[in-house]
Amino acid sequence: MLNDNIKSYLHLHLIVFIWGFTAILGELISLDALPLVWFRMIMAVGFIVIYFLFKKQSLFISKKLLLLFLFLGLVIALHWLTFFKAIKVSNVSVTLACLSTGAFFTSFLEPIFYKRRIVWYEVLFGLVVVFGLYIIFNFEGDYYLGIVLALTSAFLSALFSVLNGKLAQKYDPTVISFYELSGGVLCFSIYLLFTNSFSAEFFTLQPSDWMYLIILSSICTAYAFIASVKVMKFLSPYTVMLTINLEPVYGIILALLIFKEKEQMSSGFYLGAVIIVVTVILNGIVKYYLKRRAIAKKVNLG
Repeated sequence: MLNDNIKSYLHLHLIVFIWGFTAILGELISLDALPLVWFRMIMAVGFIVIYFLFKKQSLFISKKLLLLFLFLGLVIALHWLTFFKAIKVSNVSVTLACLSTGAFFTSFLEPIFYKRRIVWYEVLFGLVVVFGLYIIFNFEGDYYLGIVLALTSAFLSALFSVLNGKLAQKYDPTVISFYELSGGVLCFSIYLLFTNSFSAEFFTLQPSDWMYLIILSSICTAYAFIASVKVMKFLSPYTVMLTINLEPVYGIILALLIFKEKEQMSSGFYLGAVIIVVTVILNGIVKYYLKRRAIAKKVNLG
């Protein structure tokens, strides 16, 4: 029998693979980014509600916590909006390569929100990532808008992770997911109402779009959103972070297999992408060993 750690590790790889497949679905769905994200979130909320009814679980939270969850829902909704828009104006490979910079945005956001000093090696790795992005810009300049949108998406993802990190340790992941996704639906619905975007055409989707949206909202959102929080109870942040960094690798390989020539990029792009991904992984390794050394030092002094 597999123990909880091994099962959680295998489960995490499945989740990361699913996240990589999310970008593929974004390319396959014919909708523009805003309606795509709106349908994704509202359908995911529906699946979570069905889960709550089945489990007979309480949804009660305080008003203060409700407002915080709704705000975080807007942040994650904007992350998805810029993510899918980047795919629409460029392609899956460019978007995922740039999205992997999220770990470095986190390195600079954490000192602000957790009141710690910026670490020298994080700045160094950040400069290497910028160099990788510079190579991509040089070789794939036609995709500059997609690159900017993907970097914005990476920043919003990092902001969400930093703000949501402590909450995930205190509250039920299903409750968090329900209110955050509901917050995204609420904010986007208000915008769509004020811009008179809700129309018969808005709700007229191709049969294939409905099929892909069901997969996107149920497996890639409701399930993956909740499961990713649960595995953190058994795995170290180091293991989780390193595994999540494989998302662009899985996604780019899937894109090449499914879309073939459309996703074939220049050698310069792959060089830049490899520099970014390897640097992000090295950042995790350095963090892990420095943390272990600090713990060992405290034990020896004690």
